[in-house]
Amino acid sequence: METLLYLMPIALILGGLGLAAFVWALRSGQYEDMDGAAERVLVDD
Repeated sequence: METLLYLMPIALILGGLGLAAFVWALRSGQYEDMDGAAERVLVDD
């Protein structure tokens, strides 16, 4: 039971960091053009 006192805050902090990283990626435009990169691989310049 004592370990839950340590593990729960650590899990919440790590989850919050993951959520913050995902929100940052959304706001910085990482997911704007999902099809462009896939098609760019196939095009030979």
